[in-house]
Amino acid sequence: MAQVTTFPPVPADLFRFTTTDQAELHTAVLRVFGVANERLQTVLTPDDVQQRLRQVGWSEQVADDELNASLTALRSWGLLDASQHRYGLTKPGEAAYAGIQHATSTMASTGSLQTAVLDAIENHLKELQEPLNDHQTFTKLRELEGHLEALQTGTTRFNADLQRLLRDDQADLATFQDVKRTTVTHLRDFIADLDARKHKIRAAVQAIDPAELHERARNGAGLVQDQWLQQRKEQWRTLQAWFSDNPPRVEELQDVSRKAIVQLLRVLDRISEQRKKPTNTAADFRSLAKWFARTETEDEAHELFNAAFGMWPARHAHLAHADGELLPSGEAWHNTPPVPVSPQLRATGKQEHIGATGKVRNVDEVRRNRREQAEKERAELEHAWSLIQTDGAIRISTLTNLDHDTFHRLIDLVGRALGSDPDSTGTRTAGTSDGRMQINLRNARGWATMTTQKGTLSGPDYVIDVQSR
Repeated sequence: MAQVTTFPPVPADLFRFTTTDQAELHTAVLRVFGVANERLQTVLTPDDVQQRLRQVGWSEQVADDELNASLTALRSWGLLDASQHRYGLTKPGEAAYAGIQHATSTMASTGSLQTAVLDAIENHLKELQEPLNDHQTFTKLRELEGHLEALQTGTTRFNADLQRLLRDDQADLATFQDVKRTTVTHLRDFIADLDARKHKIRAAVQAIDPAELHERARNGAGLVQDQWLQQRKEQWRTLQAWFSDNPPRVEELQDVSRKAIVQLLRVLDRISEQRKKPTNTAADFRSLAKWFARTETEDEAHELFNAAFGMWPARHAHLAHADGELLPSGEAWHNTPPVPVSPQLRATGKQEHIGATGKVRNVDEVRRNRREQAEKERAELEHAWSLIQTDGAIRISTLTNLDHDTFHRLIDLVGRALGSDPDSTGTRTAGTSDGRMQINLRNARGWATMTTQKGTLSGPDYVIDVQSR
């Protein structure tokens, strides 16, 4: 039988303080000890607790008997220990306080899918491939695990929030209009470059030897516990499950995101249709059933049925075969060849009439105008590229007297370069969508102001080199 991994048993009294009549006071007292513990104050007297209750939000004065009863109860549950009227948190007490903090944070937070987390994971994996000492390896590994945990937590919470939103039958059109502007756009942006990111992370994961990495991290932390090393192995296995397994969990995230986009748009369409239509099909049939119940004769019921469903006699019954003499008059209809029926017969009750052939439109003029327009646009584009192209590295501020359209193309190239990753020299490279032009951009030194017919733009004075490919 396969072994099933479960959580270790939780002490029965760990959260009992939250279920009593004095749960609010117990929680406030425990929070006093938790805040003090964060400030490295591990022991408090009852007078200290009395003074600090207001600091954690307890507005009323607590009687000494009530406070002592609360301290005694927390001690009986194993959350506090006491020595000479001085109290401190036990290990279960620290766990109970951490549990309250986590539960409160979870209920107040919302999930999200952040590409920045994926970028951080990729960057830390690349840094772990570089020569690092043991202390640096430990720090980078823990930071990587923190980003992985943020990815898991954010994804789980976002999916839960999204599914609750899709199950909400009370949502109105205004709510889902906001969803269309935010959630759908957020999902599309997230999955847009997810393929490239996941392949880079997978390659970085496969390039690292986890055993050597964990050993160096343990040496850097000065730890010898086998349990710590086992935790690191489990975290690395989780990282592999997300990006290296076949299929990786990140692909499941892609599928969930795409399905969520479709579901959200469908719900939006459904709500829009319900708002446009004062009724629905089910209500129509219920009303029709009431009308049938009011009919007094069978003829009235048939008349109502025909009015509701349009079951009138066939209009094509009078149509005959082109050569009717070839068919015996007593032949069954399913044994005879079919007779063509005009689609216009159902709409108008008349056979289709063939009119005069329409004139063929002369499109030579249209083609000539389109060709001239294309040539004009091409010439304008060539002129714009000639003004932007440089003979070497120059500053943006030296490009003067640019018309607005040419300036717009230059800013578009600069924006593409700023969206790319810098190389080892700090240079960013990008190109136009047609591959015609390429820009190399380096960091700015100073500030530049450029003026066109439509206004003035101020920004960093980048060093650029624009060349034709």
